[in-house]
Amino acid sequence: MILHRFNALETAAAALAAQVAAALGEALLARSRASLVVPGGRTPSALFRALRRWEMDWTGVHVTLSDERWVPDTHESSNAALVRRELLSGPAAAARLHPLYNGAPSAAAGLLQSWQGLAEMPQPFDVVVLGMGEDGHFASLFPGSPGLGAALDVSAPAACVAMRAPVAPTDRLSLNLAALTNTRRLFLLVSGEGKRVLLESAAQSPPELLPISALLAVSGPAPEVYWAP
Repeated sequence: MILHRFNALETAAAALAAQVAAALGEALLARSRASLVVPGGRTPSALFRALRRWEMDWTGVHVTLSDERWVPDTHESSNAALVRRELLSGPAAAARLHPLYNGAPSAAAGLLQSWQGLAEMPQPFDVVVLGMGEDGHFASLFPGSPGLGAALDVSAPAACVAMRAPVAPTDRLSLNLAALTNTRRLFLLVSGEGKRVLLESAAQSPPELLPISALLAVSGPAPEVYWAP
């Protein structure tokens, strides 16, 4: 883990946006296409607002989510709706979004179609950005969720997995650890002193209790943490 400390979330988000934009630019220059995986939730909005202003050939950028609440994008909890609103505007409006929700009656019923929908994205991903909750979850890989052990198996095939969240909407779809670490650059954007302490002590906790410990234990790429109080 590489920890970058900042005094404010907006500053951390701006610095991270510069790194993400540079990585996407390198991919576009090398292959004319680039792939970006982003989180949902409240914290990444500052990142999205900073990133969307960067000038690049956004038409070659493919974007998807690390996880999704299993609701349509008209729902206030939709991560895809957040990305469309906060990231895909200005220059970034030309990027192509690959949403995870597909209208199936449940995440379990739709997971195969969701994964197949990412086949057009360049893989390994060029950039994966994740957040982390107070309970140590990332994406929608929550402590106590059925199937968590299999989802955190880095040797498993990369895939989408159905998860259960402790708060509504409880039905979630997530990329598994193998998919999330199949990337050239891996970033975490976190805020709060409690989360910094949790990250620094994660190695002492088993993944079933603190899922983030599994992410930090992968052999590569090393997660780069952008942290602010």
